[in-house]
Amino acid sequence: AAVCEKFRTAWTLSAVESRKDPETEPYRSKYSARALLQEVKQLLSAAEEGGEARVLAVRRAVLEYELGVNHTHTEELSAGEEHLQRCTQLLEPHRLSPDCVSLYIQAQNNLGILWSERDEIETAQTYLESAEALYNQYMKEDGNPPLDPSEHFMAEEEKLTDQERSKRFEKAYTHTLYYLAQVYQHLGMIEKSAQYCHTTLKRQLEYCGYCPVDWALNAATLSQYYLSKQCFMESRHCLAAASVIFSQAGQVPSAEDNETEQDQEALRQKKAKIARYWIKYCLNLLQSARKLLEDNIGELDPDRQLELKAQREKEEDEKEKGRKKAVLFGTSDICDSVLAMEEKVSSVYPLDFQEAREIFLVGQNYVQEAKEFFQVDGYVTDHIEIVQDHSALFKVLAFFEEDYERRCKMHKRRVDMLEPLYAGLNPQFYLLISRQLQFELADTYYEMMDLKVAIGNRLEELDSHTIKKINSLAQLAIKYYELFLDSLRNPDKVFPKVLQEDVLRPAMVAKFHIARLYGKLITSDSKKQLENMQTSLEYYTFLVDYCEKHPDAVHAIETELELSKEMVGLLPTRMERLRAKLCLFI
Repeated sequence: AAVCEKFRTAWTLSAVESRKDPETEPYRSKYSARALLQEVKQLLSAAEEGGEARVLAVRRAVLEYELGVNHTHTEELSAGEEHLQRCTQLLEPHRLSPDCVSLYIQAQNNLGILWSERDEIETAQTYLESAEALYNQYMKEDGNPPLDPSEHFMAEEEKLTDQERSKRFEKAYTHTLYYLAQVYQHLGMIEKSAQYCHTTLKRQLEYCGYCPVDWALNAATLSQYYLSKQCFMESRHCLAAASVIFSQAGQVPSAEDNETEQDQEALRQKKAKIARYWIKYCLNLLQSARKLLEDNIGELDPDRQLELKAQREKEEDEKEKGRKKAVLFGTSDICDSVLAMEEKVSSVYPLDFQEAREIFLVGQNYVQEAKEFFQVDGYVTDHIEIVQDHSALFKVLAFFEEDYERRCKMHKRRVDMLEPLYAGLNPQFYLLISRQLQFELADTYYEMMDLKVAIGNRLEELDSHTIKKINSLAQLAIKYYELFLDSLRNPDKVFPKVLQEDVLRPAMVAKFHIARLYGKLITSDSKKQLENMQTSLEYYTFLVDYCEKHPDAVHAIETELELSKEMVGLLPTRMERLRAKLCLFI
């Protein structure tokens, strides 16, 4: 009885009291618990003569385990490892028996954690895979709920029910899977890691052993893995489950219900983080649909659209039913809420404007939600990334819009959200973001100019208003491309002779587009027209010359290079003709 009492006090000190330790003595309770565990160990040694050897060995193993965990928590890894190793040695002969198996698995879990903290990931993997194999072997050969380690220091009447034993054993195994998921991720085994992460999340729901906020964030993170594999149904399922479980966080009173302002802030941040994962989902689904539907000049291909619609009707239901079984999270009460959440947004490729718009609107709602927390003051980078995603949502929606005027308005919305952000940025501190915004603004104006030209081509005759509009958009596109190119110059304002790989394509595209834009400027002044053609030629020539000097750059801009070569051949002749005309008039 005295031994059990001491053990219980040590456990309480470690698990409960230690949370209240002052910052100046963070391990006070852990050290007190350790002293008590050492006393219990001595008492057991004294009892060895009269006791049953097997029972004592298991009790000693429990103490070694507790001491091992205690030393690990106080960052004394070598001592922790020694105790945990002693624990597994004592249990080795009986590791498959119901009174030892749970303890043995937990000792291996902790050795796994200990080695991963030392960055010895392969060693950690060995311990964790061994724990996993032992669980599977025990469940196959015995399967009865084994004793929980704490029961070795309990009076008979305090022993746990089978149900509680099973719950604790399953929780220990869930931990094994959870740590394996992380180990596999470290080792670059992404698919295996995702699989283990999914199983862990499923089991945590099944055995109700989870913190809603952490669970939701893990599920939302897993959704991104499925997204990268274009598994939109699974990705949506993870996000829907994440949102449903996260909403429980507000309802479950925490241990100390006096949540601080800081806790509330952290909760809001995590909710906004999940909203950002939803934005990525909507954006990826729309962009993948665009890839399927676009022709070789980036416009929507109507034949392909009809073909995909017919195909979709054929296989619609079958596919969903088959895959659903494999991924469902949770108990029936959770399932209903998750299904309701899933019904708010599609997981199949949108094939026309109406379908695309519905996904766009869901994404846009999450943009507003994420921006509420990630505001420009305090979260500059996050805020800008969210706005860039919002702009990308408009860009991909415009692809599905047939009306050029309305398409132009969508791009105008992008300019309106990006320009103020760019104006407020200090490029000295935010060079990379600044370049991204310059390039995106240039591209957006370029696209608008192209649309206005296409609208103008449908008119009998270009009116002055349309001409003005085309020229103004072209000038703005040139302005932002030039700003981008200037950002690549060194402090002496010299453009680099060799472009770095990460800016090679953007810089070349900028040069190519500027060349094209000078060719699109409309003027009745032939002299001005000649000047524009000359500038255009200089930019095309830059591309051709650069690729001659650096043949390894060709792969990045094959299409643009072909067209540039063509223009370098054509433009001088056109300019000659224009000069001849000018001479006649003089």
